[in-house]
Amino acid sequence: MSMHRKARKSKVKKLFVLDTNVLMHDPASLFRFEEHDLYLPMGTLEELDSNKKGLSDVARNARQASRFLDEIVSQKGGDIAAGLPIRTRENGPSAGGRLFLQTEAINGDLPATLPAGKTDNQILSVVRHLQKKEPARGVILVSKDINMRIKARALGLATEDYTNDKVLEDNDLLYTGIRKLDAAFWETHGKDLESWKKDGHTYYRVRGPMVPQLQLNEFVWDESGERPIHALVKEKSGRIATFETLKDYTHAKNQVWGINARNREQNFALNLLMNPAVDFVTLLGQAGTGKTLLTIAAGLTQVLDEKRYSEIIMTRVTVPIGEDIGFLPGTEEEKMQPWMGALEDNLDVLNASDESGGEWGRAATRDLVRSRIKIKSLNFMRGRTFVNKWLVIDEAQNLTPKQMKTLITRAGPGTKVICLGNIAQIDTPYLTEGSSGLSFVVDRMKGWAHAGHVTLARGERSRLADHAAEML
Repeated sequence: MSMHRKARKSKVKKLFVLDTNVLMHDPASLFRFEEHDLYLPMGTLEELDSNKKGLSDVARNARQASRFLDEIVSQKGGDIAAGLPIRTRENGPSAGGRLFLQTEAINGDLPATLPAGKTDNQILSVVRHLQKKEPARGVILVSKDINMRIKARALGLATEDYTNDKVLEDNDLLYTGIRKLDAAFWETHGKDLESWKKDGHTYYRVRGPMVPQLQLNEFVWDESGERPIHALVKEKSGRIATFETLKDYTHAKNQVWGINARNREQNFALNLLMNPAVDFVTLLGQAGTGKTLLTIAAGLTQVLDEKRYSEIIMTRVTVPIGEDIGFLPGTEEEKMQPWMGALEDNLDVLNASDESGGEWGRAATRDLVRSRIKIKSLNFMRGRTFVNKWLVIDEAQNLTPKQMKTLITRAGPGTKVICLGNIAQIDTPYLTEGSSGLSFVVDRMKGWAHAGHVTLARGERSRLADHAAEML
């Protein structure tokens, strides 16, 4: 639950003092505090001004925050001393709190060990002054800076993190796309069970109180009976749902570019990847669960064999694990090549599975395959439209929700978008598992008839990789 929702129950309007990093993280935070009041110290405005230049996301957010502030301050009949009403299209003219700006020099008597020239300490002195000035009212500093919050608590000041951008507080609650049907489900839903066959699939119609909890394109399974069920929620209306059994990609006859699914979750993932009715797929999982391998194999099958898509486009965020190695020479594709080691590794595996043709045949196949895969940089995605493409966004956990929206909206007619990632391996500063763009799209796209998600649980890389992922 976000901070402003917790505060909402109080009858006394609280006063939230905003640190600069909150506005640069989410410019719309000005409108996220419901009926409570906001206070902006002069230090926050100064820092906002000094960070507005540049093309980075932080600079863009600083400029947007300044625009929002300008709209609030330039309202007719506004009195800064009495507080400016924070109005948006959503909250209307009367709802929402008021915005106060620092209009006088404030000295909050901080310890001598805290240098007065530092902006963080000036903001802390403002919070201490306001706390003394309005003791009956809750004065709370809101900051994304952990050290700032530690210093505030050491000085006896109330402080909170800004959590409104988080999709979930607990990442264990993130939608997995998979549901096990237990005995209790069949007791309540199996009485009026209908089944029929059509186009090689078996369909089941179930009725009961748990149906509203199911999502469209969610996988359901039950291996306790004589005949195991692996199915997809195809239709849902009120307390009635229709399950469609899956194609078994673990069987040798259903190979995808020479590979088979090795476990239940990989079979679910291949059913989504090979389904032309699903336009958007998200695959989560730790290292070695087969996300990239399955995606490239399914892509090659549908590009080269079935001619469903014209080519594969791969992109990813260029965030290094260690120190950056400076500028890279060459074209856009050559610059991206060092970031695409995962693609080359998986092509080696897929190419090795083709035994026919010998060494020359494999070399020719590799050249053909490589010619149908394009590597693009995120920096040049704005304004583009991809038609009839297999678009793969790798390492998607490093994207912000805004970047994710920019990428997914590049999809034109006939394009399928696949997002791959592991939210436990975020390398982008200021992004957490709860606020990552990958968590954002998994939560927002669930339940749409043309989107699907699977969390891959079991590693298939090697016993060493599996043990390291578990123990380290």
